[in-house]
Amino acid sequence: MSEGDIAGFALTRVAPAKINLALHVVGQRADGHHLLESLVTFADRGDRVGFSPADADRFTVSGPFSTELPMDAGVQGGNLVLKARDLLRHELRTLNPRAAGPVHLHLEKNLPLASGIGGGSADAAATLLGLVDLWDARIEPSRLGAIALRLGADVPMCLAGMPLLAKGIGEDIAPLEDFPALPIVLVNPLVAVSTPVVFRTLANKTNPALVAPVHADSAAEWMSAIATMRNDLQPPAEGLEPVIGEVCQALTQAGSALTRMSGSGATCFGLFDSDAAAAATARALSDAHPGWYVLACRTVGRGK
Repeated sequence: MSEGDIAGFALTRVAPAKINLALHVVGQRADGHHLLESLVTFADRGDRVGFSPADADRFTVSGPFSTELPMDAGVQGGNLVLKARDLLRHELRTLNPRAAGPVHLHLEKNLPLASGIGGGSADAAATLLGLVDLWDARIEPSRLGAIALRLGADVPMCLAGMPLLAKGIGEDIAPLEDFPALPIVLVNPLVAVSTPVVFRTLANKTNPALVAPVHADSAAEWMSAIATMRNDLQPPAEGLEPVIGEVCQALTQAGSALTRMSGSGATCFGLFDSDAAAAATARALSDAHPGWYVLACRTVGRGK
């Protein structure tokens, strides 16, 4: 079911794109989960979730990437918005059986699916936060964080929604309150990359750790530090989808100060010196590659 206008909902929340500026794979646990160290920030653009009380639970979608969305909370591959609703409701009703009444949720899907920028995880985090407000719920942050982790390793960092260092499987989070806002262009060639397949293709599961600068006060200092980092998933992702390399080359040739793939791909990013340069690059890439998803935006952070 589709419904185009999110403006009429009781409240809305943005589910911002999550960008892995660097992602180091430093080990693997006995249960198969990979140990990661990642420098993460968020864009000022993304999906949006609308919330309104209702007579019965309802879920609608709209947006350019809504047609392929699962519309239920299935055990495997279900929609994380609905999974978040159900887990939070179950938690709240253990204390008050009448809590967490029916709700109409609407997802405006603006970000490509399976694209390495945390779209589904950000949607889940926005849903948790929005429902806490809508239901006027009282829940300890630690309990909300536990629910987020049950939804996926990326959801706790999306719940934070600020620049951070993430370690472990994503649950060990250290905010970076002084991290700068950066002009950025996101480009996805609209090929879906399977995260499990990328990890299986990764040749080395134990790579050097991510070393964050102790004192970095300016955007230039952070840019220099990020340039020494890497995304260990980029080589296997490029092996699966060579167009990722083409996207990075196009961003670099357009003047990106630093180009890299985000997460497990296929979204790549270019960091720029100014919003004007980012916007001009986005226009040029959109014209040259009309089949690509291109977005000029800005990351959240100090100076925004």
